[in-house]
Amino acid sequence: MSAKDFEEQYNKEFRDKDMTTEEEKDFKIDEMQKTNKGRVFEQAAGGRVVLCGANAYEQKYYFNPVFKQIPESIKKELNIISVLFTQEAGGIFTIVFEEDGTISMETNADEEDITYDEITAGLLVSEVRRKRQDLFEALGLYYRIYVLHENPADILEE
Repeated sequence: MSAKDFEEQYNKEFRDKDMTTEEEKDFKIDEMQKTNKGRVFEQAAGGRVVLCGANAYEQKYYFNPVFKQIPESIKKELNIISVLFTQEAGGIFTIVFEEDGTISMETNADEEDITYDEITAGLLVSEVRRKRQDLFEALGLYYRIYVLHENPADILEE
């Protein structure tokens, strides 16, 4: 599959038909205007970017608005994964893009939290990674193509 074919297939499957041309420009990550604060954050994070996360202490879920063009079904699945994880293990759970486009799942807790179970959290991370491997591989490809601007043809050859 050529890069052009891949892009056409992607647009057919994931493009929102109701968007106007002006809205389409807003959804382009490569055209995003970064603020200085955003650049400082990325440098401090070592090139890592948070995709989403959940916090059991505040009972909140966060989805990075930079990735708002990801299909709604995937956003919902990430929400479910994150919230269920924190309900089961407690603490704070985040899904992060590494510099190379791979996905990491991280969990941590406050030092005073006696209900947080590191063993359960570790087992859950392994289970989520195993059961949702295809989802995370697809998100990694998305990140490499649309954020890191790698050539889709080169990625498919790997």
